[in-house]
Amino acid sequence: MSKVTSLEQHHIVGGGIAGLATAVYLIRDAGVEGKNIRIYEQLGVAGGSLDGSGDAQTGYMIRGGRMFEEHFACTFDLLNSIPSSDNPDVSVTEDIMAFNRMVPGSSNCRLVRNGRPAEDRFDLTLSAQGIIDINRLILHSERTLAGQRIEDWFDTSFFDSNFWLMWSTMFSFQPWHSLAEMRRYLRRFIHLFSGFTRIAGILRTRYNQYDALIAPVVTWLRDRGVRVATDTRVIDVTIEGTRQDRLVTALVLAEKTDVKVGADDRVYLTLGSMTDATVQGSNHNAPDLEDQEGGAWTLWRKLAAEHEGFGRPEAFCGDTDKTAWHSFTVTMDCPDFFEFMEDFTNNRTGTGGLVTFADSSWVLSIVLFHQPHFRGQKHGSYTFWGYGLRGDRTGDVIKKPMWEATGDEIIKELSAHLKLTKQEEAWFEGARVLPCRMPFITSQFMPRQPGDRPDVRPNGARNFAVIGQFCELPRDCVFTVEYSVRSACTAVAALTARTDAPPQVARTDLDPMVLIRAARVLLGI
Repeated sequence: MSKVTSLEQHHIVGGGIAGLATAVYLIRDAGVEGKNIRIYEQLGVAGGSLDGSGDAQTGYMIRGGRMFEEHFACTFDLLNSIPSSDNPDVSVTEDIMAFNRMVPGSSNCRLVRNGRPAEDRFDLTLSAQGIIDINRLILHSERTLAGQRIEDWFDTSFFDSNFWLMWSTMFSFQPWHSLAEMRRYLRRFIHLFSGFTRIAGILRTRYNQYDALIAPVVTWLRDRGVRVATDTRVIDVTIEGTRQDRLVTALVLAEKTDVKVGADDRVYLTLGSMTDATVQGSNHNAPDLEDQEGGAWTLWRKLAAEHEGFGRPEAFCGDTDKTAWHSFTVTMDCPDFFEFMEDFTNNRTGTGGLVTFADSSWVLSIVLFHQPHFRGQKHGSYTFWGYGLRGDRTGDVIKKPMWEATGDEIIKELSAHLKLTKQEEAWFEGARVLPCRMPFITSQFMPRQPGDRPDVRPNGARNFAVIGQFCELPRDCVFTVEYSVRSACTAVAALTARTDAPPQVARTDLDPMVLIRAARVLLGI
């Protein structure tokens, strides 16, 4: 591989965290000038799935949020180079750590039953067979689990346990999802087992993840001359050569214009998207259920159909009934509900994390963020987020699937599970409730076979690589910021030969003390 020169151009398809991280690595570690980097983003704003938008008047919107924990080595190394938005003398990494020291998280009310904190909320309620099956899975070889679902491994009683309820709502797993991916999660995050029922060990950002992460990264890149072209969709990639030696020669934009790519240029392709084809509703309207694949999936399908080594996107995006859920963001003008929830959960706002309603047919969960959750959030406004893992089911009060419910109907369902009085329900009068349908939000969890996810550098790729949630990275877990950042680090190292490969995934599953503590939790001792 030739050295990077000042003439080389670097084209990044996708402005999510993987694409943005790629640009940071190119500048910081590979010595590429910012003016030689261009990012193409199909949406009107960079950030991909790490978002935060709206205002107090129309309602704030967060589609979702990714979890952080201390062993996200690639992410924290990347963000340690980025000044935070509030204080340029403090890095984003330092700000995250400082915030979590100031607002430490430890839930006193992870589960709610019958309108009150569940009496068994600190008990995993696993059967002896469930404990055996978890340990058997951790010790099992991944290569023998190809194509298997979680429900193929565990008996029906496992899915009635508190462990599964907390696990599935924390990570968004469904019984039909990939058994191999669940094994990766069990091994990757086994050190969190000791605080599992309290969501201890999970790190939070000071603001929503757009304001806290994306905005400062974009500012850093633009200050160095990187061109971030939003509202710009790449609809095709011209690849020439043989299976053993092929290169990208052009990017085709939706405007039917070609961007020529030289043999010494580099191309980084984000394939697929968890939040592609997102549809927003309102207080009085449910999100549209006509799922339409967006540009990220269309491009991947086209590349996979025409070229070897690009995986099989249909394994992930072929059944939105199994990959969708609805979230909702609520903006309020009074603190009454927040004060009620502080008394109800015995957690100060922002310290408790996810609260799941165990007897909800929709499997509703909510999070009350530390306020303000948006930079510049209007004083006197409050915002919280929630989602329904099983939006396909009929509600307990609203007799329709959550997927067909308006924002006001979701609040009515939530109020019923909290057993709010009519007077208390009035707290939500005038609240802006924005439901959001994400048809592909858990697509990366679908059962997979070897080859369904392309390698970061497909066979024979001379000047291109694949980044994001749908490439193959051994041992690491999708649905995390770390996975996307690790893919970027891997791709830049592979294509430039100027940077180090990412550090190995932390193997806390090999630490005897971690294993002992995890065993005690599973056994309830």
